[in-house]
Amino acid sequence: MRENRFLKACRGEEVDTTPVWLMRQAGRYLPQYMEIRRRTTFLGLCKTPELAAEVTVQPVDYLGVDAAILFSDILIPLEAMGMRLEFAPDEGPVFPEPIRSAQDVDRLEPFDPTERTPFTLEAIRLTVRALDGKVPLIGFAGAPFTLAAYMVEGRGSKSWMQLKRLMAQERGLAHALFDKLADTISDYLAAQVEAGCRALQIFDSWGGELDAEDFRRWSLPYLQRIVSDLKSQHPHVPVIYFGTCMSHLLDLLPETGADVIGLDWRIDLGEARKRLGPEVAVQGNLDPAALFLSKQEISARVQKILERNAGRPGHIFNLGHGVYPLTDPEHARHLVAEVHRLGARG
Repeated sequence: MRENRFLKACRGEEVDTTPVWLMRQAGRYLPQYMEIRRRTTFLGLCKTPELAAEVTVQPVDYLGVDAAILFSDILIPLEAMGMRLEFAPDEGPVFPEPIRSAQDVDRLEPFDPTERTPFTLEAIRLTVRALDGKVPLIGFAGAPFTLAAYMVEGRGSKSWMQLKRLMAQERGLAHALFDKLADTISDYLAAQVEAGCRALQIFDSWGGELDAEDFRRWSLPYLQRIVSDLKSQHPHVPVIYFGTCMSHLLDLLPETGADVIGLDWRIDLGEARKRLGPEVAVQGNLDPAALFLSKQEISARVQKILERNAGRPGHIFNLGHGVYPLTDPEHARHLVAEVHRLGARG
């Protein structure tokens, strides 16, 4: 497994060809996923280890990617902390009782992942068994700021006003919430490694909402703590940090300690590599909408990104966000094959 090209690229080592996997590679664009999804709810799928393992493995076999990513959701550990989580039709995740007071934060419970999220760990074990060494499994969790955004707002938002108000007016309470989240995420990710994951990704979907000053105050210290805790326990497991709309923060992201920085499609990959420096690997960064193009145009887009990387080690090809539901599966399959073909080292 150590010689897997994805793990080697995470470490900045030379590879035979550019490795590739796709965020949301197990999802609504695949007919075989939808067949399973018709039998259960989204949360039911996340909490049924046999089904979660099956849909995690599906794109590995179909697409030929170099890594699998666990089928789950970043909000699962928040439910385990004591928050009631619902998925409303056409609305997404909802917390009917959002965090608004010190009492609400006090009620959040630290938990043992083996007791509160055993389904996640069992899904990992089943997936690793099914993969049988073909590719490594990536575990994941949400970043503290992104998780707090959902917890305080209660649902998705365009402004995240409630969280920003809390950060401005009740700073001690906001830090207490981020403290609890950092500890929870560290334990949850460490448990995923112990169950069999060989890489980890921290998703910061809403991290780009912060300017540089607020990122340093409200996000960076907690990310550093999580990565440091993981590295102290599992020094050989690479950590990927990915957020959207974070190009203005790019110069700060190596300070998280992550081995790999994920890039969305809004920044040129070559420019990003210059700003990040040679010590940090990168992941990305094709616009997922490019998969609506013809196969010939997809190949051209792949070539451009590879050219911008200029053959430098430490590049994992990915989309700049997750696969869109209306994507033609054959276009995703073509993308993976073209990355391997065009990214091959001579």
